[in-house]
Amino acid sequence: MRAGWNWLRGPEPWTRRMLAGDLAIAAMVTLLGLGIEELENGTTLRMVASGVVVCALLILRRRLPAGALVAGAAVAPFLPGTALVTIPLSWSAGRRIVGVGRALTAFAGAFLASVGLSVVEQWSQMPPVLVVVFTTLMFLVTSAMPGLASRYWSQRRTLLRALQERNGQLMRERAMVAGQARLRERQRIAQDMHDSLGHQLALIAVHTGALEVDPELTDRQREAVGVLRQASVSAMHELREVVGILRDGVEAAAPVEDAQPAARGVAGITGIVEAARAAGTDVRLLAAQGKPRQLAAACDHAAYRIVQEALTNAYKHAPGAAITVELRYEDDSLVVEIANGPAPAGAAAGEVVSGGQGLTGLRERARLVGGMVHAGSTEDGGFRVAGVLPYGAEPAGAESVVDDFGQQARVLGPPMDWAAVDRELAVRGRSRTGGIALGCGIAVAALVVFVIMIGAVVTLLMGSATKAMISQEEYERIQVGESEQAVRDRLPTGESFLTEGLDRKGPQKPAGSTCMAWLSSESDDLSDDTVFRFCFKDGKLVDKQSYEVKR
Repeated sequence: MRAGWNWLRGPEPWTRRMLAGDLAIAAMVTLLGLGIEELENGTTLRMVASGVVVCALLILRRRLPAGALVAGAAVAPFLPGTALVTIPLSWSAGRRIVGVGRALTAFAGAFLASVGLSVVEQWSQMPPVLVVVFTTLMFLVTSAMPGLASRYWSQRRTLLRALQERNGQLMRERAMVAGQARLRERQRIAQDMHDSLGHQLALIAVHTGALEVDPELTDRQREAVGVLRQASVSAMHELREVVGILRDGVEAAAPVEDAQPAARGVAGITGIVEAARAAGTDVRLLAAQGKPRQLAAACDHAAYRIVQEALTNAYKHAPGAAITVELRYEDDSLVVEIANGPAPAGAAAGEVVSGGQGLTGLRERARLVGGMVHAGSTEDGGFRVAGVLPYGAEPAGAESVVDDFGQQARVLGPPMDWAAVDRELAVRGRSRTGGIALGCGIAVAALVVFVIMIGAVVTLLMGSATKAMISQEEYERIQVGESEQAVRDRLPTGESFLTEGLDRKGPQKPAGSTCMAWLSSESDDLSDDTVFRFCFKDGKLVDKQSYEVKR
């Protein structure tokens, strides 16, 4: 049972939404079919059969789209209530039949079945030519057009899905290429830093170490040299750590040496404040306000760098000024504030080497973790740097993805606008072979529909003319006094819009008679028509008249 159900639903997963849609389509087509059967005076048994056939064909259309389409076209002439089911069957066949040749074969088979069986069913009621014309027109409206529209929509959706997948692949390849370029650049920078800064810091450490043991130095001088040596050693450790990150993309292991590098986070702020105080700077770390909270690694490091850069700026531009460092844990962010007063009178800054990019770098660092940095002068002539950092660190304006190198690569730019891609496809698709073929197909189909409609009109006119015309010879052979039935058997039915009202345009009718009029088949006057009128009373022909009427 389950295997049969799985076979019926076809290769696509039959979700609840799809099941509800199928039930809605079946209900709508069945109700419309019952209305058609009612107009055709169909029996109750035929109505029930139409509903069962509609439901069965709608279920089979997923597994057997071509067979369901042909079966629907074949059964429609005998069960008018199933005529509209060919619309969803054609839509499904246009989507699911693989290959243009197979689709054309299926629709051609449905067309032949529809036309052939309609001719057989209507043979005794309507001329075969009219049956073929109207059946073809109906097939184009209910089968060919939905099939073409469905196939175009399905191919377009498939193309769009392929473009989405290709775009995803290109984005992944772009992230991989960017990762490779970034890795090469980081390795180059790491090598330059190791070769240049490492060498200079090593010289400073060696010379300050030798100077520290010089017996000619005073205790105060030896203490200052010790601070310089400790700073150079710490700088070498940090440089080694940074070089390791640049080269490998991971935090370098802490070296086991006499002096361990300070923690590069909020916990390390106390260390750099104490180091500055030991060097003779008046630096004061205020007690942290609020409840301390754990920060993301990027935010933690940004807080440390803000304090470090602000202290460096104070050393350079306001030597001897008092400095305060304050941490405030707010509800949603950490506020780091470093303020210094004006430089004391008479204190002059030495020769300072500054690239002028320190504050700019801090602002960029804070922005990348979703924070901000403000720097400016204070009212007393000092300077203040304040950073606001969130507790979580999501890069601003970029989506983080992990590339093939394990790096956090940011995909630059806004997300893809698929509506714009869809519009682009609509514009560019017209220049492609498939778009030209589809346009030609629709144009040919429209032309065929137009020709068929013209043919139907001509056929109707010819049929009406045949029913409405008799020859002069036929008119003269009929004599007054013949029975009405004999006259009607010898003449066409006369039921045509061409003879509507002609019997009232001639001479006065005999009292109490019923008249019918026919046109002359031999009239060649473009302005007048010759009319033959026969009037009957009490089952006999009592009068016949021939007269001209204006067209």
